[in-house]
Amino acid sequence: MRKVILSAVALAVLIFSFEAFCSESVSVGGVLESHMEFQHSPAEPNVLSAVAVHFSLGKSQHFYAEAGTAPSGRNLKIIASAKDIGFSEPIFGPSHEYFDKITNKKLQVYSDDFTVYVPFKAPVVGGEVDVKIEIDALACSEQMCTPVNYELSKQLIVASPGGKAAFDVPAPIAVSIARANIWVAFSLAIVAGLMLNVMPCVWPVLPIIVMRILDQAEKNNSRTIALGLAFCVGILLFFAALAAVNIVLKVSFGVIFQWGDQFRNPDFVAAMGLLMVALAMFMFGVFSFGIPASMASGSKNNGGFAGSVGTGFLAAVLSTPCSFAILTFVLAWAQTQPLLLSTVTIMIIGVGMSLPYLVLTSMPSLLAKVPKPGRWMEMFKQATGFLLLGIGVKLIEAVPGERLISVLYYAVILAICIWIWGSWVSYNTKPVKKWAVRFFAVALAVAAGFYFLTEPKADVIEWQKYDAQKITAARQAGRPVLIKFTADWCLSCKVLDKTVYADRSVADLIEKKNVLAIKGDTTEFDYPASVAMREVYNEPAVPVTILLLPGEDAAIRLRGNLIKGNLKKHLKQLPEK
Repeated sequence: MRKVILSAVALAVLIFSFEAFCSESVSVGGVLESHMEFQHSPAEPNVLSAVAVHFSLGKSQHFYAEAGTAPSGRNLKIIASAKDIGFSEPIFGPSHEYFDKITNKKLQVYSDDFTVYVPFKAPVVGGEVDVKIEIDALACSEQMCTPVNYELSKQLIVASPGGKAAFDVPAPIAVSIARANIWVAFSLAIVAGLMLNVMPCVWPVLPIIVMRILDQAEKNNSRTIALGLAFCVGILLFFAALAAVNIVLKVSFGVIFQWGDQFRNPDFVAAMGLLMVALAMFMFGVFSFGIPASMASGSKNNGGFAGSVGTGFLAAVLSTPCSFAILTFVLAWAQTQPLLLSTVTIMIIGVGMSLPYLVLTSMPSLLAKVPKPGRWMEMFKQATGFLLLGIGVKLIEAVPGERLISVLYYAVILAICIWIWGSWVSYNTKPVKKWAVRFFAVALAVAAGFYFLTEPKADVIEWQKYDAQKITAARQAGRPVLIKFTADWCLSCKVLDKTVYADRSVADLIEKKNVLAIKGDTTEFDYPASVAMREVYNEPAVPVTILLLPGEDAAIRLRGNLIKGNLKKHLKQLPEK
């Protein structure tokens, strides 16, 4: 039964802070509405379930998603509590980008309608349990922020041990799968495993592998089936290794490893985006993973059951460049499941991948009906490369602020390094030359990584925003003024910042000589600095540095980014403050 204490809420809104207590829902006039519901009612004892907290924010309202960028560190926090119930960390949906005019930065926020899920297991003893959800956040608009702190509560009915729970709320996310849906999950796992065989990395070698097994069996049906089973065991060993990784991650990170939280980490997002770029280059054929001679040949010297097991494991490894997205999703999903369920599901994917090999080795006549690799496979592979590029760009788009441009430039350099690695050498290239070329590619990638991907240092110069009145006042007071005209889209400007204005000796001169340092942002055409650069200083392009010295009517103009020596010479001639 839903109850809302409207009077307390109204009073709280007036004073911009409120405490509200309700049974199921709360409505804050013009700011937000929220309510909670249980996935399973009644809930089965000791079975993973979830409580959903639904939010509906008012127009132009938002919650901050990250503590590091929220005012006073007050991002959206959900704390669940109940007697005898252990709650896992809340599962937040994807946030979106919002340009904050106050901080002049792009921040991650939640807005409109969204839902947060809190997983839990009901106590073993049946009955009724009061579940409370405390919500703390800042509900902000462009004009103001309203502190929000209130509590939702609802009674959870727990079925008696051995009783049957009625699922009256459909499963909202994959974080908890009802027992009735386990077989559906297993069926999807089989399909996912089968899909791995149609990946461009695997399809061309599938007939080669089967023919190798047949040749080694010397037309003996029993031995053919046995070698086929050994090959399938090798595939299953690869997925057993994946299951082991899942167990290690789960034990290391807790009961629920929130994959979504990793995407709030700029370093992780950048790395994933760059990985997508590298995999796209593989799809375009810029580099390749060679098939070992032992797999491609039918040599009997490499046969036997151990050889078939190893070949099966290697075939599964070869599928990873093309199936990375599928395997990553599976591993992320597995982190939200009980160990037994996640382990069995991962192994079933391996069974799905193994099935075609088992069928083909048992019925070799079907090989004639397998579509031959050809131009259609190459076109499909290249189309997948463009898809991966799009995913990479989408991921990199989430990298905040100034680092976004650096990651994009590094993505281009990484692609060039991969091209050097794969295209500048061939199979017949002499080993010395081959390794020299590839060493150069790796060195270039590493050096560029240090330059573009290292965390940008805080400004050593205290830059002021462009303000014509502030510049005029400084000149009238006899104070030197340095104006750095720059833009977010200007690569040379980024180089100038790193090579000149990040130099401590330059910063010390500016401070000692009492120079007013102005940053003229010309990213948009109608910015005040853009207008001044065109109409006042008559400069056509960035980067350009304008130095206004006391008693001098003519401005000193330093164009480009090779200005450090000239700039320091002029600064040293100024009297100290």
